[in-house]
Amino acid sequence: MYNTRLDGLTEYPFQRLSALLASTPCEVSAAEQIAMSIGEPQHPPPALLHTTLAQNPGDWGKYPPTPGTPEFRRAVAGWISRRYALPANMIDGDKHVLPVAGSREALFMAAQLCVPPQKNGRVPTVLMPNPFYQVYFGAAVMNGAEPIFLPATKATGFQPNYATAPPDALDRAAMAYLCTPANPQGTVATLERLKEAIILARKHDFVLIADECYSEIYDDKPPAGALEACAALGGDLKNVLVFNSLSKRSSVPGLRSGFVCGDADLISKFNKLRAHGGAVQPVPVLNASIALWNNEHHVNANRAMYREKFDDAAQILGGRFGFYRPEGGFFLWLDVGDGEKAARALWAKGGIKVLPGGYLSRADNTDHNPGHAYIRIALVHERTRTAEALQRARRILETSL
Repeated sequence: MYNTRLDGLTEYPFQRLSALLASTPCEVSAAEQIAMSIGEPQHPPPALLHTTLAQNPGDWGKYPPTPGTPEFRRAVAGWISRRYALPANMIDGDKHVLPVAGSREALFMAAQLCVPPQKNGRVPTVLMPNPFYQVYFGAAVMNGAEPIFLPATKATGFQPNYATAPPDALDRAAMAYLCTPANPQGTVATLERLKEAIILARKHDFVLIADECYSEIYDDKPPAGALEACAALGGDLKNVLVFNSLSKRSSVPGLRSGFVCGDADLISKFNKLRAHGGAVQPVPVLNASIALWNNEHHVNANRAMYREKFDDAAQILGGRFGFYRPEGGFFLWLDVGDGEKAARALWAKGGIKVLPGGYLSRADNTDHNPGHAYIRIALVHERTRTAEALQRARRILETSL
């Protein structure tokens, strides 16, 4: 006996990639191989992380509080207010903020919070972009909702427009996931698009789930955020939850530290839900997180390293494979005609692991998979190694496709 909703899940993208490459011999040595398939930051973590974690070792002997500490909530509320120039007192840490064990866990649990047994007497829907982060789909399926995929393709500026969803899907919508900067495309939702999404969520009474984990890695200007859009609409946080973490911002994915901020009623209910099964943050992790949210120097340095790699990528790949410089995040989304074929060639001839775009998307009603032609490349390694891998990848793609 088991939960048969599991049968509705597909293999995770990295499991599919392992299966794809299992029968593909690699011609290069292990030392030359490089994994550019997963968005795992490889930049050194800031030194202040180690010093802060080492303080007050006795705190490891305390059970962590589900809502975190008042100091953590204040630090996050302060960072949000500074980052988005919000009105004073718009964000109350005690009402609007919860710590989470990285954004992935919380994005999945959000469906347990937001998806009711029925919406308007029928099966609820969860709206999501296509391509999408696999957690969105898994969360919808495991909570009995119908996933509704909205195109986030070149034709739409690589961002979804939820107003174009079928009326029936909007009537049944329980929540909508919106990732900005987008994974995998690196595009940013404008402030106007965010305002439109919030207005739509309130009109149809669903929750907008803003996944902003790449918000601090950007090329030109800081991306707008959903909380900034809430401020522009008068300051109410109703029907909005924003998720962010330190994984990308501070290059500490192993710390598993993030937050959710938004609608006070939903935050209160989320706290109740997480008390029953959410992964909570140890007090030393909360204290280290406070130090990281209060420090922008290491974030600026981190961002500068990514910009250098954007420069290299533009020089190496510019004018090829539909290359464009991403507005945010650290992925390249390259049009290579056949993502699986390209992934096999790059592994076999160059020892480079990339993710086929089709593993991040679903076929539409015409059986067209919008990610089929693409590969996703993560620029997470140090600059020299990344540039060498991109040079190698260009040569292989130019001769193998």
